Amino acid sequence: MPKFNTRFELDVRDIELIETALQQRKKKLSLERLALLAETPARPEATTELAALDETLADIHKLLGRLHNQKVFFRPGRASPAPYVSG
Repeated sequence: MPKFNTRFELDVRDIELIETALQQRKKKLSLERLALLAETPARPEATTELAALDETLADIHKLLGRLHNQKVFFRPGRASPAPYVSG
């Protein structure tokens, strides 16, 4: 049985591209979800499609969260004479 690759060689640009693609996909699915919500009363079978969309949106949201949590944000050290102002 083949083994999965557990080591990926992606640089920051690759991760940024993946993150942007996921955000665009999430936006498109959210708009589809709104359209389905509008037609749900007239079409009862839309609730099944709505549940599938909700599950996919949740998966994308969790993946974007995991990508965000792996980022290391920069904060200058104490060597700087000027005070650090965030934001």
